[in-house]
Amino acid sequence: MVCRVTTFAFEGVEAQPVDVQVQMTGGQPAFHIVGLPDKAVGESRERVRAAFASLGLALPPKRVIVNLAPADLPKEGSHYDLAIALAILAMMGVVPPDQLESYAAIGELSLDGSLGETLGVLPAAMAAEAMDLQLICPQICGAEAAWAGGSVVGATGLIALINHFTGRAVISPPQPGELAIPPAGPDLWDVKGQEGAKRALEIAAAGGHNLLFCGPPGSGKSMLAQRLPGILPPLSARELLEVSQIQSIAGLLERGRLSRRRPFRAPHHSASMAALVGGGIKARPGEVSLAHHGVLFLDELPEFTATVLDSLRQPLEAGEAVVSRANRHVRYPARFQLIAAMNPCRCGGGPGAAACRRGPRCAQQYQARLSGPFLDRIDLYYDTPPVTAVDLALPPPAEGSAEVRERVARARDIQTERLAHMASDTCRPVNADTPLPELEKSAAPDEAGAALLSDAAARLQLTARGYSRVLKVARTIADLEGSEGVRRIHIAEALSYRHRPAGGPEASTIPAQDGLVG
Repeated sequence: MVCRVTTFAFEGVEAQPVDVQVQMTGGQPAFHIVGLPDKAVGESRERVRAAFASLGLALPPKRVIVNLAPADLPKEGSHYDLAIALAILAMMGVVPPDQLESYAAIGELSLDGSLGETLGVLPAAMAAEAMDLQLICPQICGAEAAWAGGSVVGATGLIALINHFTGRAVISPPQPGELAIPPAGPDLWDVKGQEGAKRALEIAAAGGHNLLFCGPPGSGKSMLAQRLPGILPPLSARELLEVSQIQSIAGLLERGRLSRRRPFRAPHHSASMAALVGGGIKARPGEVSLAHHGVLFLDELPEFTATVLDSLRQPLEAGEAVVSRANRHVRYPARFQLIAAMNPCRCGGGPGAAACRRGPRCAQQYQARLSGPFLDRIDLYYDTPPVTAVDLALPPPAEGSAEVRERVARARDIQTERLAHMASDTCRPVNADTPLPELEKSAAPDEAGAALLSDAAARLQLTARGYSRVLKVARTIADLEGSEGVRRIHIAEALSYRHRPAGGPEASTIPAQDGLVG
């Protein structure tokens, strides 16, 4: 006789069903787990034995074989404990075997038989609901699992589950966790001066564009970047669920509390490639995936190692991070908006005593740490000027985040309507995601704008990617204005943000009357 219980293995944010099969045969007493278990899964033997002993139970003096099928799928983590324990209890006759057929189980056992917090409960609950199975999970994770909409049993431990299946004390289904109201974040009211930088930030928010601020220390680059989430629209229901799945895998959900505020991740410049893109022994999601549908802020950009920055090139284009292993590939969604900040040179490049005394060569050497292909994926560049005492003495600005957020929301509504045919269950496309065939239709400039763009492309030596990104930014500027077509003034402003740090073509080669900065 073989008893079966369904559980799950995780490949990225996907929960793959695993059939836990338990058989007891005669022979020398032993406990074997097969099916490519890692060390944590193999240690389930001792946790299950200890949990049974705490309940006054003992494994029969038989040869116990636990098979995790499919056998060629690697099994990682401690969440297999509960399924293994339930299947053994069914073999021992403590739990009715036929009742387990409609359940899936996930959870880590403590030595006293209680169930502790487990990663990945939300993706497991969604997979169980899709398979028309009820999910058994730790009670502390019940509020998280309930968001999937299926039937959930949140148990404190093995004794509670035994009582539940024998009818002595039925466990009530948990309620979904709280949908937290995001706290008021930093507001643009706090930023004095830097009106041009605020405009660039608004364009980036409206179209989902990548943005690089370059300026001396204290010019407000980080301050502006931290206020970007406050002008972005909240997560849609589908985006919220997708972001929450990644946070569940990473262990960032606290008692099932979800928030519609877009993620904002700001890793230190000492972060490794595995920390940023994902990887490690168990191929965990990196910062690019934790920033999915949100913002990834890289401060002190040139201080990141070149290999780490260049590893972002593929996620920026494809919207996913692929972690490769010898026997499998793990994919994590990574559709994020990149905001970066940097000083002009290592000395700071500020005015007065902070001015660089090593001349242009210092800036060229410092900014040469950024590769051309990486910079080509930046949509907007803006040089933030120093903030003076006069700026700080000014009264509060006329607009804060609320006013800018309204304009951004209107522009995104226009994009949603225009790109509705590209929408999917997991993505509401914005201008930054527009493919070239669609871009040629929706962002075709008027005759004067086309002439300006053609002339600028030759003078600035724009790549094909850079050319299309200018069109995307111009389309966003037109959406903010409420214009149906892309005109010359929109192309001119978009080109003004195409200025590159030292080493790239200078925008000053474009006539000044076109409104472009040098």
